[in-house]
Amino acid sequence: MKRNKTHYISGKNTKKVPKQNIIFHEAAHATAIYFNNKTRNLPAVFFQIMINDIKSEQEENSAVSRTVDPGYAAKIKGGRLIQSFLPPDDVTDDYMAAFEADIVNLLVGPLAEAKYVHEYDDEFFNRGLVNISALNNYGGGLDLALVNEYLQSLYPGKQEQDEKFHPLFTAAIDFVEDHNYWQAIHQLANYIYASNKSIIGFEEVNSILEPLNLRN
Repeated sequence: MKRNKTHYISGKNTKKVPKQNIIFHEAAHATAIYFNNKTRNLPAVFFQIMINDIKSEQEENSAVSRTVDPGYAAKIKGGRLIQSFLPPDDVTDDYMAAFEADIVNLLVGPLAEAKYVHEYDDEFFNRGLVNISALNNYGGGLDLALVNEYLQSLYPGKQEQDEKFHPLFTAAIDFVEDHNYWQAIHQLANYIYASNKSIIGFEEVNSILEPLNLRN
């Protein structure tokens, strides 16, 4: 994928830098945290979208942090239902629901960036071509590292990890390919792009997404 190709948001021709890629990536994380948790009947979880805060890529509770030319950076701070990779003695159904939701919400970010890049490069987004390793090309390195920590915390064997991962990966692709959720990601991405804010808070994101009232 050519990163120097002109991309668009809201029909505006933008500079030849991948700032828009990062915006879609973070908007997708936030949209998934909001809607995916809600549809799974999980509690709302606090998060913020941090813009140009590049102090630490490994900051606790950060889903992702990236910097691109000319110095634009963004990350989700918070947003995870499970804060520790030390599982409880009794792994309940509620714990597993939160475990799975967090993984899907992490995977949606790089998948949405991949879909955005394919669409605006006039290429077809084919789920068969977007494999796990390809997500590293769309800012998925930190997301995948967190996903691996989740899986390794409960499943010692690689086969068990793979068996758990693949349906969650499919669920993340389904979320991105859902027309309504994709439009919600677009709407939030446009808001982030136009806001010029350094922090977009939980309540602000909710005020954008809640009126959409999307449920599958």
